[in-house]
Order: sequence, then structure tokens, then C-alpha cells
Amino acid sequence: MNPLVSVIIPVYNVEKYLRRCLNSVIDQEYKNIEIILVNDGSTDNSLEIAISYKEKDKRIKVFSQENQGLSAARNMGLDKSHGEYITFIDSDDYVSKDYVSYMFNLLKKHNFKSPLAIASLMDVFEKNDKKINTGNNKEYTWSGKKCIEKMCYHDLVDTCAYAKLGKRELYKNFCFPIGKLFEDIGSTYRLFERSATVECGFKPIYFYNIRKNSITTGEFSAKKLDLLEMTDKMARSVNKKYPDLTSATLRRQVYARFSTLNQTLNVKNNPEVSSIRKNLISYINKNEKAILSNNNTPTRDRLAYMSLSLGFGFYKFSWLVYLKLKK
Repeated sequence: MNPLVSVIIPVYNVEKYLRRCLNSVIDQEYKNIEIILVNDGSTDNSLEIAISYKEKDKRIKVFSQENQGLSAARNMGLDKSHGEYITFIDSDDYVSKDYVSYMFNLLKKHNFKSPLAIASLMDVFEKNDKKINTGNNKEYTWSGKKCIEKMCYHDLVDTCAYAKLGKRELYKNFCFPIGKLFEDIGSTYRLFERSATVECGFKPIYFYNIRKNSITTGEFSAKKLDLLEMTDKMARSVNKKYPDLTSATLRRQVYARFSTLNQTLNVKNNPEVSSIRKNLISYINKNEKAILSNNNTPTRDRLAYMSLSLGFGFYKFSWLVYLKLKK
């Protein structure tokens, strides 16, 4: 029999999306799964929906906690799970029928020498149902170190907790940082650090729902600065283990500043945000030479620097035009 796989799904106020997510998991080709639902203090009908599905499928287990955030819910899921392998799914997203089997077969193909398999996302824009494949539909066996480097350059490998299937041993003494946004960048790299090799299949089997007012698309608040803290945490750890990746981690740190800067663009007449914006631009400019002289720096970073060099007003205009075209 195939080993048990624990599918961990944090649940918080997702009554609009939860049925779609659960239907996609129940319908997996790989049947030997346990589905761990962690209700993180939902105030809508999410818990009732979860319980109704539990009554239909004995593989589903439902746990509840007071609202503590995504990290705490994932950590509880790890504590309650029993599978030999672990994978995560966010409850407003959904997956293909071969989500588990595809990643499991990547590991099986190489006699389970790698403890971790990863796949790609299909970005789905809720507003118009536009879909973008973030992968290239190819397969590789890469070192964990190479995966970190690729991750730092946004080159196929991403930071998300989902679209990954890992041996339970990878998650020993592993926890997501509680109370932090963008917790994935502050934790996923550790899976790569612990993996000598990783089976990479960049087929889009995870459908990532891009919706208004999510953590990444919602209005700016000081909590969004968690991205900088989590990215810097990753950089310190990676630089200590792999000193030759400092150029890669610096690129990711600068990207985090650009990303945070972008989220402040629509904030007006706010002295605190103006100060934050000034510090972000200072960090970006300080590292301009190192980033632009790096041959691995993505084109979009170079364009961002070019736009910013023409003034903050031009940068804001060009970014908003880009977003409109993307959507």
C-alpha cells in the first residue's frame, strides 16, 4: 500500500471557497490520505462546512483553535497529522486530481532518494478567471542549495508552503513563525536546507486564487513589514550555510523592499508610511550596484530600478500600469 499522506488545510472565514477546495482534495487519485482541517476561529460558516464534509468522508479530521493566524493553524495541523508525507493546501485555493500522486511519483521515480518534491502553481485571477502557468512543465532533480538559489531569483522555485510534498522527518523541530505575515519566506527555505536533493516537477497542479483583500493584495499596514523581517531571516540562515549565495539572498532582500514599496503606492498624506517608503527606497538605492551587476538578476528588477531612477512619480505610474495589464 502507498504510504499515508497528510493533507493539512488551515481554515479561516472561507465559506465562499471551502467546498471547492475540499472537493478537489476528496477527489484525489491518490487515495491513502488524511485530510486535516484546522479551523482558526472562523466567524462565518466555514466550521459547519468542514464538519459536514467530515460526516461524508472518514479521511477528514476537523480541529479548532482560537484565531491565532495561518502559521499557528499549520503548526497544529503538523501536530495532529500522522502521515509519512506532508503537504499543505490553503482553503481558498484548489488542486488538480493528481496533486498528491504527481509529487509522490516524482519521488518514486528516483527510488525515494529525495525527501522533498515540489510542483508549480497556476495563478488564477478571481476577477476574470484568467490563468497563468508559473512553471515550464519540465522535471529536474536539483540540490536543496540550487532550489534556494532559484527561489531567491524567482526562477521556477517559489517560497510557498503548498505545492510541496515532504517526508515527515523534514518537519521535525519545524514550525511556522506565529503571528507573522509572509511566513512562508521565513520557513520554506529550511526544507531546502534539509534536503540534499529535491525532485522538481514544474507542472501547475496547484490553483492559487488571487483575490482582492488577501494578505498580498490587501491595503498596506505596518504588518506588511513582516515580509522584510522574514526575508532577512532567510538570508541570514542561508548566508551562514551557503556563503556563496549572498548575491542571491541580497537580490531577494531587495525584491522584498520593492514589493513592500509597491504596497504603499496608494497611501497618501501619511507621515509614517512616507518614512517607511523613504527607508525602502534608501535600501534599494544602496544596493543598486550589486543588484545590477549580478548577471542572474531578473529583467523585471532592472526595469524597476530604471523606473525608480526617473523619479518616484514615474515609478508609481509604471507599476500601476503593469498591474492593470497583468490583471
